Amino acid sequence: MRKFLIKTGDKIKWLIDFFYPPFSSYVSRQVFHYAVCGGANVVFDWVLYFIFYNFILEKQMLYLKVVTLSPHIATLALTFPVVVLSGFLLQKYVTFTESDLRGRVQLFRYLLVVMANLLINYAGLKLFVDGFNFYPTPSKMIITVFTVIFSYLSQKKFTFQ
Repeated sequence: MRKFLIKTGDKIKWLIDFFYPPFSSYVSRQVFHYAVCGGANVVFDWVLYFIFYNFILEKQMLYLKVVTLSPHIATLALTFPVVVLSGFLLQKYVTFTESDLRGRVQLFRYLLVVMANLLINYAGLKLFVDGFNFYPTPSKMIITVFTVIFSYLSQKKFTFQ
């Protein structure tokens, strides 16, 4: 599996590098990789969130035995693990491939940053959707701006140092 992930990461890197030359005087290759991988993962997150919210949960409350979740929070809970996994794999095998840290250390640190992002997402959705009555999907997009900045700095300086 590891060989497959490395090989796939190399192919993705090659594809991203094909589009890098026009941007080379503005950003480093690593920042470009992060932006492309992160951007792709953000779009994946938004699409997944939209599909789950509108078509799987159908904007309905999710009733569990212990708790009832509002549709926008239930959607976050269902999509977040998928997006976390895809984000970690892209960052590990495409963006921060030079890191000497063991994979489990990277994953643990990545999960710490993810937990902080989860709190930012939860608080932001509660504020925008429940507090300001904004639509859930645009609210998620606004919150993403804050989490992207936090994530890049955290991943570069902490997770994959």
